[in-house]
Amino acid sequence: MINTQTLARPYAKAAFEFASAAGRIDAWSGMLSLAAVAVDVPQVAELLKNPRLTSESKVKTLVQLFGSDIDEAFRNFVSTLGDNDRLDVLPMIRELFEELKAEAEKTLDVEVQTAFELTPAQLQTLAAALSKRLDRTVNPQQVVNPALIGGVVIRAGDVVVDGSVRGKLSQLAESLKS
Repeated sequence: MINTQTLARPYAKAAFEFASAAGRIDAWSGMLSLAAVAVDVPQVAELLKNPRLTSESKVKTLVQLFGSDIDEAFRNFVSTLGDNDRLDVLPMIRELFEELKAEAEKTLDVEVQTAFELTPAQLQTLAAALSKRLDRTVNPQQVVNPALIGGVVIRAGDVVVDGSVRGKLSQLAESLKS
């Protein structure tokens, strides 16, 4: 069975290319976020799965929910998704679109786990160092995890840097076992 990411990727890429060419990346990001939230609402999800409704009626209902928050190009996009029975992959399309947007803008969301809350100045200093190292603008999201004991764990996409006391103790325990 094909997964939703595989189904959503060409739509996300096409949406991003169109939005980029039109200079409306932020607008499309907002419209995709609205659409993703809408199809995740249980009543709307149930409606989209109803086999008795035509794809045309599903699209019409969905577009009515959006009201004036979407433009004609986005209506056409939703219509294309409906024609291909892909309305349920809108949340994944939004996620992939945001990844493409971040790549184009050279930004990266970074999770910073710490044992104690960092001051805004410390977080800004860490963000500046990470921005320089990763050659991207870093948007740090701080998470306090007392189990770390001390230090930080940084998750930036696929990269994980474990500079926590807990991580160092785990490494020491592994080296002593072998």
